[in-house]
Amino acid sequence: MDNLARFLLYVLGRKPYEFGLVPDPTGFVTYRELLQALHEEPGWRYVRQSHINEVLLGKSRHLFQPEEKGIRATETHWDMDLENPSTLVPVILYTAVRRKAHPVVMEKGLKSPQGRFLTLSPERDMALRIGKRRDREPVVLEVLTIDAGRKGVRFFTFGDLFLSSEVPSKFISGPPVSREVPEHRRAEAAREERSSRKRTSETPGTFVLDPGRDPDPYRRAKGRKRKGWKEEAKKIRRGKRR
Repeated sequence: MDNLARFLLYVLGRKPYEFGLVPDPTGFVTYRELLQALHEEPGWRYVRQSHINEVLLGKSRHLFQPEEKGIRATETHWDMDLENPSTLVPVILYTAVRRKAHPVVMEKGLKSPQGRFLTLSPERDMALRIGKRRDREPVVLEVLTIDAGRKGVRFFTFGDLFLSSEVPSKFISGPPVSREVPEHRRAEAAREERSSRKRTSETPGTFVLDPGRDPDPYRRAKGRKRKGWKEEAKKIRRGKRR
């Protein structure tokens, strides 16, 4: 556990960006993101939440501060300046998005989740590494920083990474969107429409009228008088007269 404690201290307290991790403004990293990053490192793929819990119960527990969903180092040696944009930004930065998000990003651009920042890297491999945490085969995109910066897009430095809140689509370059995607969506929409119609027609408490169908199949049989009923009635009346 001593080795794991030292490694966690390095990851959380010294260079989280080296592992593609961006702590929140209070320094916390979620356990999920931390474990994903650890499993990418040879020799640390065995680590589970239970191993981290053992560290937090051991003699190194004072080095970390846990919470329900994340953990941080009590002392950090990294700086995240989100007030002053960087003046030294590479011409191209890379980021990776999920395949399903690719068409949307190429149309509407990149926008960070609430309370977070987009993570961009000058190295394609690092962008791919981060992207694989969300999709096994993410799409790597290029951000054209010079043109973006001229239009007011701001980039902040975090170690070897760069952070931004939003990048319009006109400053993003990447593989063309597959034509199969719109066709796939149309097929899904058609299936949903058919399913919706079927559900509507089969709504509990309703039924479809069939003009050729009598709802009471025994009605005619019950109301129909058998043959010879008049003759039998006459015999009965004659018998009563006698």
